[in-house]
Amino acid sequence: MKIVPVQCFEDDRYSYLIIDESTKEAAAVDPADTEKVLQAAAANGAEIKIVLTTHHHHYHAGGNEKMKEMVAGVRVYGGALDDVEGCTHGVQDGDTIALGAYTSITCLLTPCHTNGHISYFVSSKDGGQPVVFTGDTLFAGGCGKFFEGTAEQMYESLCKTLAALPKLTLVYCAHEYTVKNLEFASTIEPDNVRVKEKLEWARQQRKLNLPTVPSTIEDELETNPFLRVDLPKIQDKLESKSPVEALKKLRQLKDKNLS
Repeated sequence: MKIVPVQCFEDDRYSYLIIDESTKEAAAVDPADTEKVLQAAAANGAEIKIVLTTHHHHYHAGGNEKMKEMVAGVRVYGGALDDVEGCTHGVQDGDTIALGAYTSITCLLTPCHTNGHISYFVSSKDGGQPVVFTGDTLFAGGCGKFFEGTAEQMYESLCKTLAALPKLTLVYCAHEYTVKNLEFASTIEPDNVRVKEKLEWARQQRKLNLPTVPSTIEDELETNPFLRVDLPKIQDKLESKSPVEALKKLRQLKDKNLS
């Protein structure tokens, strides 16, 4: 399979194409800027068959109806617990979707940012590197705001569901927040060498107008404080008695950074 990032809305937000190269059938992930996504599909000789919506917010689901107008028969998937605009197929945790001949998509319920937020784990029968599209639940170096859920839910989503994926899984998140996230991470773990190294790399990428995604699950386990709240040193730093309490305090601190 081939992954094609599509930068939308002044390059802050990413949509993606997942292309099954054997058939050129494609899935569009959060194609809010429909025309840009369709142009990317045409440039890659791909035909969009399905839409994968991570959650109902406009910058993610806002292009679904237009996609249905422009692509006959397209199937629009979204969380059954979310009110996803244009959704034709509501999905639940563990549901699977086939794309082309070789690509399999597993739906992972990752609530908190929204109640029905879905992440999509994608693997290929040819044994290639798996990928996960995490929407606004997991960012490189950070996580989404707790708009509709609780710290307990985010802990399950991040530290149980997503952290359990194979370490080499590529992480494609929905926003280019990596530099700010890692700057924040460096205040939580100032002695974390991996955070320093990745922050320096991310700054260089952005100076060159290059993306900082994808990350990997392994990278996130080493650099993302929200996935490291089980560590006693993180809990001590935040004066917390449990991982969930630490995660809650961490998000409250991050909220004060306005991002």
